[in-house]
Amino acid sequence: MLRIRKTFGLLLFITLLLIGCSNEIKETKENPLPSWNNSDSKISIINFVKDVTDKNSPNFVETEDRIAVFDNDGTLWSEQPIYFQIGFTFDRIKELAKNHPEWKNEQPFKAVLEGDKKAIADAGEEGLFKLLLATHTGMTSTEFAQIVKDWVVTAKHPKLNRPYTDLVFQPMLELLEYFRANDFKTFIVSGGSIGFMRPLTEELYGIPPEQVIGSSYKTKFEIQNGKEVILRLPEFEFNNDKAGKPVAINKFIGKKPIFASGNSDGDLQMLQWTSSNDKPNFMLYVHHTDSVREWAYDRESHIGKFDKGLDEANEKGWTVVDMQKEWEVIYPFELKK
Repeated sequence: MLRIRKTFGLLLFITLLLIGCSNEIKETKENPLPSWNNSDSKISIINFVKDVTDKNSPNFVETEDRIAVFDNDGTLWSEQPIYFQIGFTFDRIKELAKNHPEWKNEQPFKAVLEGDKKAIADAGEEGLFKLLLATHTGMTSTEFAQIVKDWVVTAKHPKLNRPYTDLVFQPMLELLEYFRANDFKTFIVSGGSIGFMRPLTEELYGIPPEQVIGSSYKTKFEIQNGKEVILRLPEFEFNNDKAGKPVAINKFIGKKPIFASGNSDGDLQMLQWTSSNDKPNFMLYVHHTDSVREWAYDRESHIGKFDKGLDEANEKGWTVVDMQKEWEVIYPFELKK
């Protein structure tokens, strides 16, 4: 009798476990974007994916043409009060300053070392390029990748005091996984540099290095101490922003995407290019409207300005996600609360 009871108890436990698992799987299938509130944006995305993956639909898109492109800064992770790559650049300047005593009196390095925000802003784009060249070149591609990986281990966001890698958007992580589960190939197309993003994107987003397109510096192959390396040269090669994005998509992907997502005017041309696809297509803008959990900004922002893009999205009926209203959580760490 005792053996029967134990056997029955074990069977009951296994049965309940299987029921729990099946409910979890069923819920995942029915609600592939759990951090998104049940808004029109979420419904539109799900309907689009169902439509283009249904072989019986007139809008069916073959697997090889299911290309989805995403901006990075402000679309897949936060970008305020400065782009995260700029935070990396400033930290590198401070670290390298011991080998460059002349920087104490040379702008824009002096401004960074003294934390003079006005002087940094006054240095403009030319000053920024000086900082980037000083911190992103002069080493091999492998060495730079390791520098980036070492930095994210200890670096923390200046306002939120969390690792930068904590500040990825949970709803967008779910969207990336949803697309890949439906045989989409996901790419990052960002104004950030390839060298900075590629060491991070696979672990953060599940996007491998070969599917990351960004701004770049000139490089060359050479042999150092009998070892073959790619050397990063102090010369800018390509700015993958605004009109540069469609050019890069055409060059490196070779197909028009059927889905594009961004958050600023810098992404507008990428969305325009995607919308010109003869196949069914979907444009998604992330609108930063949550001043409590993240930041609220658009038309007048010095970072991630969203003005012309917002007008065109409204005019053409593109989907604009209201972060405050449509995202139940923003960051993955909120799920643990």
